[in-house]
Amino acid sequence: MTSFNSIRAVVLSAGQSLAVVVGLGFAGHAMAGCAPPPAPGAPESPSLSGSPFLPAFYTERSYGSLLKIGEGEDWRRELHVLSIVGLWKFTFTSEGSQGIPDGTVVDAGYVTWHADGTELMNSGRPPITGSFCMGVWKPVGPSTFKLHHVALSWDPTGTVFVGPAEIRETVTVAPKGNSYAGKFTIDQFATDEKTVLAHVQGTVTATRVTVD
Repeated sequence: MTSFNSIRAVVLSAGQSLAVVVGLGFAGHAMAGCAPPPAPGAPESPSLSGSPFLPAFYTERSYGSLLKIGEGEDWRRELHVLSIVGLWKFTFTSEGSQGIPDGTVVDAGYVTWHADGTELMNSGRPPITGSFCMGVWKPVGPSTFKLHHVALSWDPTGTVFVGPAEIRETVTVAPKGNSYAGKFTIDQFATDEKTVLAHVQGTVTATRVTVD
């Protein structure tokens, strides 16, 4: 397996102090989506004032409702009410990563968790190395969510593809809905999508970005 230091020299731009091997790659077209259609038999809302999307960011009635959804039904119909939905300012901090001191900020930027179960991240990495990437998520407990995020890593010139990266998170939203915290892992793969070039892990924290 290639050493972390040698991978770092390939992937990170010269002079960059951050010892992380992960590309946060091109973002495809991702739709945040609107509120789901009303349940069968329910009257259509004539205006936003009646939309179930409005309390989406702060209510947690959803997890219990999800547990009651019958087999074969689409669990996404209730995602719009989950507290994770919205725009967040995040920070990845290393903890237990080989070659990276604990407490090192691995990455920071902005991330949107969409109501349709998808996610889009704008990383703090140089755009030429790949700073946008996408993921999918699902609820795994009250106020707790699991994310599988896919990225594409490029060398400092932006012309050599290093390989895909996988970011996985499990986070819990605070009771007031304005922050979340949890754990993350990043696995950087070679172009064969099997060989692990580097593994990074630690904690993730985020604060909600609001209109006001």
